[in-house]
Amino acid sequence: MFGDKPKSLPQTVALVLLPEFTMMPVTSVIEPLRIANRLSEQNLYRWTIHSVDAQPVAASSQMITMVNGDLETIAPEAAVIVCAGLNVQHHTDKRVLSWLRKTARRGTQLGAVCTGAHVLAEAGLLDGYRCTIHWENLPGFSEAFPEIKATGGLFEIDGDRFTSAGGTTAIDMMLTMIANQHGAELASSVAEAILHSPIRHHSENQRMSLPARIGARHPKLVSIIEKMEDNLEDPLSPSLLAKQAGLSTRQLERLFRRYLDRSPKRYYLELRLKKSRSLLLQTDMSVINVALACGFSSPSHFSKCYRGFYGRTPYRERGVPVSDQV
Repeated sequence: MFGDKPKSLPQTVALVLLPEFTMMPVTSVIEPLRIANRLSEQNLYRWTIHSVDAQPVAASSQMITMVNGDLETIAPEAAVIVCAGLNVQHHTDKRVLSWLRKTARRGTQLGAVCTGAHVLAEAGLLDGYRCTIHWENLPGFSEAFPEIKATGGLFEIDGDRFTSAGGTTAIDMMLTMIANQHGAELASSVAEAILHSPIRHHSENQRMSLPARIGARHPKLVSIIEKMEDNLEDPLSPSLLAKQAGLSTRQLERLFRRYLDRSPKRYYLELRLKKSRSLLLQTDMSVINVALACGFSSPSHFSKCYRGFYGRTPYRERGVPVSDQV
């Protein structure tokens, strides 16, 4: 299991970088290990960085990262972490999938940060495991891999699979590993050194609370928006939302105008359009199926609403030529 006491020191962690990976999760993996070595005055961990072809890799920030070698240079005893980011579907190289499957057969501990979970899932290596992925990518991941249990937590450790949602959540995952392997005192010292205290539990929510996100704490408004977010595929009518909240439709309108400066209908539409954009960019679902998954019964109506909000059609969002649109 990931986080068990290593058989020998230093324990090796190999990071596999895919193009457009996000930098923060990568540094969030490495820095706790580096500081654990320094504070313990022992060589507890070593890390290596790899790409598919041994060439430097550009992050989503355009920063170029040098690597130690290609996939075949990864030490056989290393725990492997797939690091991805933007446009992960386009960067899921067949060589990576084949190598990951071969590595898994050897019993290697396999993990991922940010959208790296998509790569493990594409390789069939998350079947039967709990995992997580960044909240922006969760709708697309769930549509693409409905049989995989994606929790939406900060990180998940399930046997020899481990995933973190991205951002700073890899810090919490690595601190948990350090605590399991070398004690809570060292993990706490590392957390203090990087000004990351307390260590968050894996099941904590990735996103800010809804009141914090919308800048309002009105309990009925929060309750109504939660119902909207839970019913994007089959939108509830304003009258039903108002009734469930114990309001009249006029009161519902005033509530949204006062706190969000838009009608409930408009706010609901924006939620559905934001989900549709995620599905367009993160899945291979057809535009028609994306429309249906976001509560639009007509593709033409979906296209009109999408263009009105984003300034481009769903097809243009994907870069599909006009001649290929159906």
